[in-house]
Amino acid sequence: MIKVGKTLIEATEQLEREKGISKDAILRSICDAMITAYKKHIKGKHISNIVAAIDEVNGEVGVFRIKEVVEDVQSEHTEILIEEAREIDPDVQLGDEIQVDVTPSDFGRIAAQSAKQVITQRIREAERKLILDEFVSRKGSLVTGVVRRVESRSVIVNIGRTDAILPKNYQIPREYYRINDRIRVCVVDVRETSRLPQVIVSQIDPKIVRELFELEVPEIEDGIIEIKSISREAGYRTKIAVASTDPNVDPVGACIGPRGSRIQTIVNELKNEKIDIVRYTDDPAEYITNALSPARIISISIIENTPEVREALVVVPDDQLSLAIGKEGQNVRLAHRLTGWKIDIKSLSKFEAMQAEYAMEEDFPEEMQEAEEAMEPRDEIDEIPEEEFEEDIEEEETEEEPEEEEED
Repeated sequence: MIKVGKTLIEATEQLEREKGISKDAILRSICDAMITAYKKHIKGKHISNIVAAIDEVNGEVGVFRIKEVVEDVQSEHTEILIEEAREIDPDVQLGDEIQVDVTPSDFGRIAAQSAKQVITQRIREAERKLILDEFVSRKGSLVTGVVRRVESRSVIVNIGRTDAILPKNYQIPREYYRINDRIRVCVVDVRETSRLPQVIVSQIDPKIVRELFELEVPEIEDGIIEIKSISREAGYRTKIAVASTDPNVDPVGACIGPRGSRIQTIVNELKNEKIDIVRYTDDPAEYITNALSPARIISISIIENTPEVREALVVVPDDQLSLAIGKEGQNVRLAHRLTGWKIDIKSLSKFEAMQAEYAMEEDFPEEMQEAEEAMEPRDEIDEIPEEEFEEDIEEEETEEEPEEEEED
């Protein structure tokens, strides 16, 4: 055997601590490297019964042939006389197998070179497997990373064991990334490569919003409040639908927090992205109304409600049309993603014009009739300021007074 000292064992223990690669796996790699080097040394002759071993106590490595104990040797590569065998192990018997040390005296340099190559390769394989297993299991979860470098089309983010790629289409629009910035990202994909696995992360995934709410709102983690749906346009606006399993807990108020403290923390984390917290309900009309907030709705009628198609007609006041649709259609687009309903928004004037047109043609669609029936005065009164409402009441009272005198 070759004396290498205990430094080798200490190095394997250090690798286990730093890289997370088990000490046994490294020692097995060294043994494989020894066998490979020995086979090259003897040029591939009679190599079927070669093994390698490491003595951790004495710090020695060696190559051995497994030979059968016999009385008459027919092949010196596979058999050994019982007298010679008992010099190695006094208790050996005929027919037993024994390991015979065949480590060459000049084997040190060759073995070291071969071991270096094999160990390096095995460490890379083990490290690749560890990273792959870790991040495949963390796919879809939130991690904190440090920006290492910024390239033209992507940002390289260190997330612990490896560097991840934040592609351009997964970055928040208008966001400026600087080296050593700490950012929260979501692991969206892990791809196997010839070297280390390629981890793809995102800053626009709605799961980031979900995990931030779970961190900031204890009721969500406890299961009292449930996040039903999230629709997000990163960097601009997010809508999140929440419901409560406890009638005594207001889901919207719990997410906002005392004086808005909880929602403000999340908004700061998302770089001032606007967040609309929507109350979830099983009633489609009410759910769509909540999702289109802050726009005021006059009426909602369900046009079609099947597993394949869900469509609703929404009527809003003329001055609320742009608010309901949002800038470049953002509000209605987010509401559609949040609810899963196709939402057709009409202004009141356009809706009345359509009514008149259909009335002339005597072909008034059923959904239009439902929308007309849904338009009740209380929907418009709800939004009239108190002062105007009181003035209207006074005018009505003055008009009624003369009629009362005539009756007397």
